[in-house]
Amino acid sequence: MEYKQQKPAPPRVKPRVIIHGGAGNITPASIPPDVYAEYRASLLTIISKTNSYMHTPSPTFPSALETATFAVILLENSPLYNSGHGAVFTRDGLNELEASIMVSRGRAKRAVGVMGLRHVKNPILLARAILEHGDADLGATTTTTTTATTTTQREGDLNVPSAQGHSQIHGAAAEQLARKYGLELVGQEYFFTRKRWDEHIRALQREKRGEGVGTWSNDEYLPQGTCGAIALDAEGVVCCATSTGGLTNKLTGRIGDTPTVGAGFWAEEWTEEGDPSSREDGPPAVELSGPLKGLMADCLPSLFVYAPVPVPAGLRTTRSMAISGTGNGDSFLRTTAARTVAAIARFSAVSSAVAVTGVTGPGGELQKSAGERWGRTGEGEGGMIGIECVVVRDSEGNVVGTRSEILQDYNCGGMFRAWVDDDGQAIARIWREDQQTLGVAAGEGRVVCCDEKMG
Repeated sequence: MEYKQQKPAPPRVKPRVIIHGGAGNITPASIPPDVYAEYRASLLTIISKTNSYMHTPSPTFPSALETATFAVILLENSPLYNSGHGAVFTRDGLNELEASIMVSRGRAKRAVGVMGLRHVKNPILLARAILEHGDADLGATTTTTTTATTTTQREGDLNVPSAQGHSQIHGAAAEQLARKYGLELVGQEYFFTRKRWDEHIRALQREKRGEGVGTWSNDEYLPQGTCGAIALDAEGVVCCATSTGGLTNKLTGRIGDTPTVGAGFWAEEWTEEGDPSSREDGPPAVELSGPLKGLMADCLPSLFVYAPVPVPAGLRTTRSMAISGTGNGDSFLRTTAARTVAAIARFSAVSSAVAVTGVTGPGGELQKSAGERWGRTGEGEGGMIGIECVVVRDSEGNVVGTRSEILQDYNCGGMFRAWVDDDGQAIARIWREDQQTLGVAAGEGRVVCCDEKMG
C-alpha cells in the first residue's frame, strides 16, 4: 500500500483583538468626568461585542478580516469617534472620509485604501469589498466572499467596471464601486454632529484671530486621528482596519495617512531561521506545545515558556504583525510610520513592541519629525496599536510553539484604546497605567467582558 506524506497541521493560534479611537492632545482638562465615562463605556462595549463576535461560530469562527471590520463598523457608527457618524469637517464644512484594510496573507491585493468619500455610510465596508474583489480582479481566484450587485449605468457615471488592480481609489470612482457592491450611501447630513461642528467653527475663529492653526489646539482636543482595529485569528492571520474623517479643518481634497499603504497602516508576514526569542530584544518568548514540552520543561525558568536557552536545531519562525496608527496623519506620511515599524521589527530582529515604541513612543521617530514645531501645531503627535504573532516550526514544518502580543504606544496626551488581555479581561484606557490622572482616579482599568457584567 502506498502512503502519502501528510502536510504539517496549520497553526492554531488564540484569537486576539485591540481597538483605538484616536490619539492627540487628550488631557484630563479636555476630558471632564462625564465625557470620560462616556468614552470608557463606549470602548468597553465595542471591545466586548467584538470579542464575543470573534468567538462565536456562524458556522465557522470569523476571520481576522471579518473581526477587524466588525469592530470598525461599531466605531464608525458611534458619534464619539472621528469616523463615519461623528467625522470632522473640512475647512469648507464638508465631511470627506477615508478608510483602509490590510491582511498579512490570504488576499491578492493584501491592502486597500479608499478616500474622498462623502456618501458611503461605512467606509470600512468599501475598503473590505475592494480587497475581497481583488482576488478576482487580479486573477487569483474566480470566487470572492462579497458578491457584487448589478447596477444600472447612470448619466455622468465614470467607466468603473471594477476596482481593477488598484489598491487606492478616490472620490466618485470609489463611491460608484460602493453602489456596485450594494453598500449603503447616505447624505452629508448623516455624518453631522453638533460637537464636531462647534469644534470646526471655534478652531477657525481662533485661527482668524491669529491664535494658532485651525487643525490643532493647545487647550482643546481637536480630533486629528482615526479609529481602528487589529485582529488575529486562529490561522495566524492578522488584519488592520482603519477609518477616519481626517484632520479637523483639513483642506477639502486633502488625503491623509489612513488610506495610504505603509503610512497609517500595515500588515506583514515573514519567516526567520531559528527562534527569535533566543536573541536579545527579540520577539516575545514562545509558548511551547507538543513534543518539545517534555523535552525542555526541566530546563526552563517557567513552565512551557522559554527564555534564551539552547533549542533544537532546524527551527523556523514565522512572524506576522499588523499596525494601525492614529494622530497627525501628515507626520505619519512623512515617516511612512507603519511600514517603518514593520521594517525595524523584520530587519533589525527586534520585537514589534520595541519597533512601535521606537517610532511612535515618546521621543520616537514620529515626534522627531516635527522638529521645533513639536507642541505647537500638532505635528508628530500620534500613537499605534497592533498585534504580533509568532509561530515556531521544526525542520519538518510541524508547529512546536505559538505566541502573540498586543502592541500599543503613543507620544502625546493620550490615546483612546481597548483590548482583551490574556485572562479574557476587557481593558479600556486613555492614558498610561502609571499616570496619576483623572482616568486612573475614576477607575480606568480592567473589567470582565463577554457575558459577565462590566464593572
